[in-house]
Amino acid sequence: MDSEALKKYSALHPKPAGLTLQYGTAGFRTKAEQLDHVVFRMGLLAILRSKAMTATIGIMVTASHNPEEDNGVKLVDPLGEMLHPSWEEYATQLANAEEQELQKVITEICQKAAVNLHKDALVFIGRDTRPSSEKLSQSVIDGIQVLGGQYHDYGLVTTPQLHYMVCCQNTQGQYGKATLEGYYEKLSKAFMELIKQSHCSGESQRHLKIDCANGIGALKLSEMKPYFPQEVQIHIYNDGTKEKLNHLCGADFVKVHQKPPGGLDMKPNERCCSFDGDADRIVYYYKDTAGHFHLIDGDKIATLISIFLKELLAKVKQNFKMAVVQTAYANGNSTRYLQETLKVPVHCVKTGVKHLHHKAQEFDVGVYFEANGHGTVLFSKAAETKIRQLVKEEKDDEKREAAKMLENMIDLINQTVGDAVSDMLVIEAILALKGLTVQQWDALYTDLPNRLLKVQVADRRIIDTTDAERRVLTPPGLQEKIDALVKKYKLSRAFVRPSGTEDVVRIYAEADTQENADALAQEVSLAVFHLAGGKGAPPQP
Repeated sequence: MDSEALKKYSALHPKPAGLTLQYGTAGFRTKAEQLDHVVFRMGLLAILRSKAMTATIGIMVTASHNPEEDNGVKLVDPLGEMLHPSWEEYATQLANAEEQELQKVITEICQKAAVNLHKDALVFIGRDTRPSSEKLSQSVIDGIQVLGGQYHDYGLVTTPQLHYMVCCQNTQGQYGKATLEGYYEKLSKAFMELIKQSHCSGESQRHLKIDCANGIGALKLSEMKPYFPQEVQIHIYNDGTKEKLNHLCGADFVKVHQKPPGGLDMKPNERCCSFDGDADRIVYYYKDTAGHFHLIDGDKIATLISIFLKELLAKVKQNFKMAVVQTAYANGNSTRYLQETLKVPVHCVKTGVKHLHHKAQEFDVGVYFEANGHGTVLFSKAAETKIRQLVKEEKDDEKREAAKMLENMIDLINQTVGDAVSDMLVIEAILALKGLTVQQWDALYTDLPNRLLKVQVADRRIIDTTDAERRVLTPPGLQEKIDALVKKYKLSRAFVRPSGTEDVVRIYAEADTQENADALAQEVSLAVFHLAGGKGAPPQP
């Protein structure tokens, strides 16, 4: 390691005094002007990780659905998955090290993680459309070059596209070609093959309005348009030419405010969807003839995909184990529908994509979505191999046809991470194949009314949870109080959990009516305020 070069470059990316940041599920996120030293150091860390794994690592500069002034950075592990938890620790140490400690911290990481500095290293870089992203990715490159690593800069890409590229590269092209053309070709070919198998007359042309959150999704969808078949007409709104990223639009805005985004005119019963700022989340919605807004969130997306996959798995008659993985935020009626009507096993895990992804890997077919619209489907190696073999060798027509559909689903789904573009094509294909309208999809079950609130506290660490965050262990008395409040309402449940990023406690409540859900959420937030060290004025209804 060239300590002079490290000193020189580190001085060009100085750390603001007193700033400490934590690497979380979303990597690092904060105001863009506070990130220069962090992204430079993540360039260093990516090289160390690449040398440790003898594999290509990804770095994405994005703050997803955060306001345009923010930015962030996260690392992508060799198979396109999120950074290993032990390295999240190293990322935090490196980002917070004082200038003069930097070399010492790097040496410690090398010792702990058995990094051989003489090995080659390669890093793939991607960024979103924020004004600050280009300069920050330049700082990443500085970090990479200090440690003598190689890099390939993909420039403007969606987060899932970068995950995809990293996976393609490290599977020596087995997962696909590590280029944007490769991504567009693989997805569009699988989509066309699926649509071809559609026997229902249905709509001859399928129209879909897409709110791209004024972000990267708009650019990449426009590039992909020529690859789409004539049958699919996509109409892009909030394309970033007029308004600010994520401002009054995007999947997060629509889900949180339960209303349509600005910049998109909805006619009754038109199918619409929204991506988030870096295109790794998607939600659907429509307005009925009475003008009421209907949101179709991640829970309903998971349900639609599960219905389709379960039918196909039954036809191929293999003993594949399928399950759906949710968090405590999943609507109670979605869980009931999956377990009782569909008879699909449902598992609940802690909030955070890495927990869902990890659990989904335990099954032959693991479907996971967060209610916010981030999710995908994972197929085990064994299941994938068997399905591809059936396509080639199965004599029975119905079985072979079903296996072919499953094979196309495997190729259409981005198994590395939630991907709005890929998920959108999966949904559009299933709706076409099953001849379903957006209203029929919505009518599978009715969501229980719910309410999300947050309470400011002096220290979020006072709240300790168990049972996939559905029950509280500390402070004493809080869980008993929640249990008593829940008993007052029909079909109700409530849970509280500390935020991963700020000193607030998040509250979720659902009940038989919106009025009751609101009342329960309010009462629980008061209990949190009084028992968990609330700050400021008590929560008002």
